[in-house]
Amino acid sequence: MLLTIKQLQVKYGNHTALQINSPLGFEKGERIGVIGSNGAGKTTLVKAILGLTKYEGRIITDLKPEQMAAHMQNNAYVTTMSVKRIMETVLDTKIKENKELQELIAFFEFEKCLSKRYSALSGGQKQKFTIIMVMMQKAELTFYDEVTSGLDFETRQKLMEKMVEWYRDKEDSLIIVSHYYEELEQLADKILLLDQGKVIAYGKTQELFRTYCGDAIFILDNNPVNESLTKGFRALKSPNHLIALACRDKEEERRLLSILVDNDVNFKRSSSDIEIMSINAREQFYGKAQGGKDR
Repeated sequence: MLLTIKQLQVKYGNHTALQINSPLGFEKGERIGVIGSNGAGKTTLVKAILGLTKYEGRIITDLKPEQMAAHMQNNAYVTTMSVKRIMETVLDTKIKENKELQELIAFFEFEKCLSKRYSALSGGQKQKFTIIMVMMQKAELTFYDEVTSGLDFETRQKLMEKMVEWYRDKEDSLIIVSHYYEELEQLADKILLLDQGKVIAYGKTQELFRTYCGDAIFILDNNPVNESLTKGFRALKSPNHLIALACRDKEEERRLLSILVDNDVNFKRSSSDIEIMSINAREQFYGKAQGGKDR
């Protein structure tokens, strides 16, 4: 086991920011997505593991601090120096002499940014710079905390495509904090769902989906026509503008599919939607309607 958390509690004054009662184990090579609303305890968890905040309980690992690398939401770099100089100074190397660093710079198409000052970089360029710096540490465990936060949609997409491509055939252990569900669907094979400092669910993405949603769901726009067409099918909890339907078996799935196609309804079929899974996991955790009801 790469890292195990037991009875972890983090308090800020009288406020409990994080309370983990049941043991959590992170194994080598796993890609763990940590998700939750603002104030859920995501960044607090990362800081506790890194030893950046006080906590009660046990975090058991053989990893030394230098074997962990972290991309945090806020990274302070000297703003008056060129990016190249910062990079070479912090990494204690010369770009022209380091093939691994050259490869990363080229992979993230960062060559034209090297001569710029850090303050002159765009949001996406700053994220690329920090990612390169983190990846160069070649750590046993790497944390990414809201890598694409604050970026526009197109920049987010391109940056995430690069990260997915870079890690595709590698066995790096990652803990990825994000509030973008689609990013975790691409990068994570396990999900840790936090809410108000509590663990709502933890496990392999597919297993959690089956637990809270079933084998597959159909997602369509929430409007009176679609509401009427799908009456009688089991509706899961979902954002107000959507209808999420779970089928009990393949026969019911074929029947629903036929209705949607015959009536020219746009829909998405999914067996991995983390957003819908998360919503229904919270509902069950807090003892509300478990997964919706027949309509």
